Formats: sequence, structure tokens, C-alpha cells
Amino acid sequence: MELVFIVEQVLNGLVVSAYYLLIALGLSLIFSLGGVVNLAHGAFYALGAYFAIEVEKRLGFLGAFALSPVLVALLGVALERTMLKRFYRSDPILSLLLTFGLAMVIEQVIRIVWGAAPLPFQIPAFLKGQLFLGDFIYSYYRLAMLGVAATAVVLTWLLFNKTSFGRVVRAGVQNPDMVAVLGISLAPVMTIVVAIGIGLAGLAGVLLAPIAGVHPAMGTEIITAAFVVVVIGGLGSFWGVVLAAMLVGVVRGLAVYYMPPAAEASMYLLMLLVLLLRPRGLLGERIQKFE
Repeated sequence: MELVFIVEQVLNGLVVSAYYLLIALGLSLIFSLGGVVNLAHGAFYALGAYFAIEVEKRLGFLGAFALSPVLVALLGVALERTMLKRFYRSDPILSLLLTFGLAMVIEQVIRIVWGAAPLPFQIPAFLKGQLFLGDFIYSYYRLAMLGVAATAVVLTWLLFNKTSFGRVVRAGVQNPDMVAVLGISLAPVMTIVVAIGIGLAGLAGVLLAPIAGVHPAMGTEIITAAFVVVVIGGLGSFWGVVLAAMLVGVVRGLAVYYMPPAAEASMYLLMLLVLLLRPRGLLGERIQKFE
């Protein structure tokens, strides 16, 4: 019976990993190419959840699942075109201050439009219920979350590693000057990367909304954990972020079972340990700022 509980906690940890990963992956992508520390990333995660509530009223859960991340990604494009592009060659502290202020503005706009009280978002009827395998019992919705997150990660990896667009992105990360010499503009590439990164955050908001509820401060609550994942994985490393998210989630899940008071602190202790042993993170590499 104890083994069953441990397996359930590991799966719960992987569910946590799923939404940490979707948010952290977008953060890492944007920083890798643009050198921008996007503190507003959590706010877009919250917008994904709120957009899902509105779209679900008209198109149902599947419509919200498909459309909300796209709407958030379009907002990301508007942000990149009007604000972020001005800071690619500037001191990173300037973009950090900009996105911090933007995060505060978005949170207050959410409070004005939707109110300060938490809003419910129901699990769709076709994903309600639990899987029973002997003593093992687990939610269908949480299993679906794991499947969606895994699919999103695989598709993102394929885009950046098996397409000509991905080759340009990787070249821009490693040697932006050489890409410029070849006559390739990284500006439209960066717009697409920002759209993908922020769209992934919106997807995380949609997936987590039925589990955690929807409230204005949800973006502020999640952004610190996302940065912890990026730091542990290593800036610029795709699989480093994936590995770090899984480690953080599983460690947190096991801590909930064995040491509940230390559950929240477990990710920070893990980060401390990793940075002591490997300051660049698990799979970190040297990153050059977008030029």
C-alpha cells in the first residue's frame, strides 16, 4: 500500500512538473535568443486561465483549450513588437524592470475586469472520474495534463531541432553575429519565439485552472518556481529545463508525502545543491545576447 502512495505522489509531482515546465520552457527560450528576463511571464499564464473561462462559456472546454493559448500568444507578439524589441541591445536590467512593471499592470487589469475573488473552472465532463488499477487510483484529468504537457514539449523540440526555423534559432543563440553576416534577420524569428514561449505559459494556465482555481495573483505565485526550474536546468538548455522541472516536481511530490512542512522549501534546497555543484545548472551552456 505504501508503494501505491509513493507512486501517486510521484505522479502528482510530475503534474506539478508539467506546468512548471511549460512556463519555464518559454522563459528559457525568450532569454536564450533575446537576452530578456521576462518577469511578466507569470501574468500571461494567468491570462491564459482567465481567457479560458471566457472562451469556455461560448465554445466549451476544448475550444478554450485550443483558443486561449493562441490569444495569449498574440498578446505576446504585441508585447514583443511594441516593447521587448527595444531592449535586445540594452542592459538586461532594463527589460527586467519593464516586464516587472508590465506584470503588475496585467494583474491589476485582471482585478478590474474579472474582480479580485477566485473564479471556478470546472474539469470537463469527459475527463472527470478516476482510473482504478487495484489499489492505485488516479484522476483522468491529471493523466491528461501529463499527456498534453509531454506532447507540447515534444512538438517544441521538433520545431527547434528538425526544421529550418529551428536551425536559425539555434544559430542565433550560439552566434548571432554570424547569422547577421549571412543576411538573416533575427527580428521575425524572435517574434515567433516570444509567441511560442508566451503561448506555452497560456497553455499552462488553461491546464492548471481546473485544479488550482483562477485568481489574479496566480501569475505572481508561479513565476518564482519557474525561474528556479530555469536556473536548475541551465540557461539556454532545452533538456536541462525539462530535467529540472521533473526533478523539482518529483522532489516536491515526495516531500509532500515524507516531510510536508518542507514541501515548498524543497525546490530551493535543490537549487542550492545544484548551484553549489554546477553553477551553470544541470545542462547549462554559455549564451550570447541577441544582436
